[in-house]
Amino acid sequence: MALFSILLALTLVSQTGAFDLGQSTRCVPIPHQLIVCHDVGYSEMRLPNLLGHSSLEGEVVPRSNDWRSLLQTGCHPQAQAFLCSLIAPVCLDTFIQPCRSLCVAVRDSCAPVLACHGHSWPEALDCNRFPAQEDMCLTPLPKHIGSFPKDFPQPACQSCPPVEEMPSLKTVMDALCLNDFAVKAKLFRHRLPSADPELGVEGKVEFIERGPLLPYSAAQLLQQWLLLNLRCAHAMVRPGRAQLYLLTGRARADGTVSITHLFPWLKKDMHIVTAARKWKQHKC
Repeated sequence: MALFSILLALTLVSQTGAFDLGQSTRCVPIPHQLIVCHDVGYSEMRLPNLLGHSSLEGEVVPRSNDWRSLLQTGCHPQAQAFLCSLIAPVCLDTFIQPCRSLCVAVRDSCAPVLACHGHSWPEALDCNRFPAQEDMCLTPLPKHIGSFPKDFPQPACQSCPPVEEMPSLKTVMDALCLNDFAVKAKLFRHRLPSADPELGVEGKVEFIERGPLLPYSAAQLLQQWLLLNLRCAHAMVRPGRAQLYLLTGRARADGTVSITHLFPWLKKDMHIVTAARKWKQHKC
């Protein structure tokens, strides 16, 4: 779903006014169709929810699907817990809201994803609406658990890199020389919506030049880059078809990595194969 749909849904919620925590509610099973909240650790939710939705089929399920693309970016380890506490609040004697500190943590990590698509953090999720005292609300995890290590590379939000078909040998060698890493990876895009992320990496990532990338997380990093830079990814990868690429990129001062060139790895293109073979002995 487009992130614009998220903002539209939340705008409609904000126009209805603040949710009344004292109003009558009922407990209902979390429906199978509510995919984003399947594995939250409880099976029943309150209706109306904290976004004011009172109908499962008409509001909760269809609007929850709008969040899927944001959650799939992995923008914050507690993004799902935060959103599901609003979409599908646990059925207890009282509402358990997210703490203001949790909202701030998720906002600070996930707002850049929205900004990458040209949107700001929705007013309906203004963190000031949530309790500041952390005694009866959902708190953030300790920083050493809920955050990524400082040296763990993250994808950059960027303008789309050029896709160069049938490049010359010099073009490929120059790209390898001028960048920090180069990998061979097969990128895919699902044809139909599913519970799995729309875009990803098929099989293993092969390193031509490892640079700042970590072997065990390179595929995940590339997938996060695709999900963050959706406009670029949709132009690069056709639905239902995997495409093999040589990708080059750089590490930025802020700890993020950007993709600088994409070369479709075609069987008939011997220049890419030759460049990859010669690279280890090449002097830039």
